[in-house]
Amino acid sequence: MASNASELDAAPVRRRDPARKPVIGLTTYLEQAKQGVWDVRAAFLPQQYFDSVTASGGIAVLLPPQPDPDAAADAALDGLDGLILTGGLDVEPSLYGAERHPLTDPARPDRDAWEFALFRGAEERRMPVLAICRGLQLVNVARGGTLHQHLPEALGTERYRIGGGVFATNEVAVDEGSRLAALVGTGSLDVHSYHHQGIDRLGAGLVATARTDDGLVQAFESEGEGYVVGVQWHPEENREDRRLFAGLVAEASAFAARSIRHEVGA
Repeated sequence: MASNASELDAAPVRRRDPARKPVIGLTTYLEQAKQGVWDVRAAFLPQQYFDSVTASGGIAVLLPPQPDPDAAADAALDGLDGLILTGGLDVEPSLYGAERHPLTDPARPDRDAWEFALFRGAEERRMPVLAICRGLQLVNVARGGTLHQHLPEALGTERYRIGGGVFATNEVAVDEGSRLAALVGTGSLDVHSYHHQGIDRLGAGLVATARTDDGLVQAFESEGEGYVVGVQWHPEENREDRRLFAGLVAEASAFAARSIRHEVGA
């Protein structure tokens, strides 16, 4: 028998469990994928990403692009404690007022719109965000910054994407006193790179925290109290770089604790 209105009104409100591990959302690709007899478009994300989250004490939840990104982002973020904007194809150049370069990836408007909505919603909630490679570029654009569309033309080097699915190793210098330095230490750090675009003009409210010797921004963080850390490299490819995931999970735990206090009116 269906419940009546009074019974529904009397139903207990579900509250966050203080003992629950923090839930981390990770954005995904939509790509053609094969599995057995099937050859279909599917949500896809390399296992290294969610292994890094679970090894750091979090629960990984995958977030494929949605047809109504604003409404879906609002609903999805209600169940999360932290957000990771992952790597992938290039951000649409028109979003930062640029003409398309011949070597820029084909547009993925579904993913751009989805991740913009998730990032905006996370910022409104002051939810911690880790932005990786494309994620760093998307956050920079969301904050009004611009990108170099092809670094070999801008910097005269192929050092950041050697191709063939092989990650290049580059050395970055981490700034003292930054959130990044608190996680990985100050000074030189070897990182795994696979990108042909990079930050040109830094977005509003973002502070560069690591660079390579050619001056390219390799990491940033948000000013003020909100936690946004972006890296141009791929920390999921390096077990030592799981410190970045551990940092996000720790911030997500603190975010969850604040949410619980808010729910109970403390």
